[in-house]
Amino acid sequence: METPSIDIQNIRAKYNNAQDPYLLEEKLPTTDPFALFDIWFRDVASQSDLTFEEINAVSLSTVGKDLRPSSRMVLLKAYTPTGFSFFTNYTSRKGHQLEENPNAAMLFYWPKVNRQFLEDKKSELVEQAEREGHETISKPHSWGGFHLVPRYFEFWQGQSDRLHDRIVFERDTDIWLLKRLSP
Repeated sequence: METPSIDIQNIRAKYNNAQDPYLLEEKLPTTDPFALFDIWFRDVASQSDLTFEEINAVSLSTVGKDLRPSSRMVLLKAYTPTGFSFFTNYTSRKGHQLEENPNAAMLFYWPKVNRQFLEDKKSELVEQAEREGHETISKPHSWGGFHLVPRYFEFWQGQSDRLHDRIVFERDTDIWLLKRLSP
């Protein structure tokens, strides 16, 4: 293989953080991670001056019984104070992996606002009534939803100085513990 002609190590984008550049704990609008995700999601959705394609597109990572990780893009179809839902074919690779191992991770990346959001969660099948409420056309019986219940939230705000702001919420019984990972 030839040496790549692109100098990958020096590809860097300057981040635009004019609005509230750091995600400081004392500036957080809430310490409820679900509410904070809602604020971020609505903020991205309201950015009419930026063109976002499918802001609900999310990378879903799963691992089956073979312990081989797999990631793919899915579309988030709902989020509530209990978790995040998407729909798929239960007989697909991700459907089988979630059946074999209900642990999964979702990663949202919104590059135009230099933000990403990561969740570690456990999946549950969406109830039939809830699934039917989202269906507008006839789908095979093997098509349905998963509701992912978070145990870990990470909010990441990119910074041009590369001291990216990272805030984590981890579940401890009935409360969410907040901690800073960086800087």
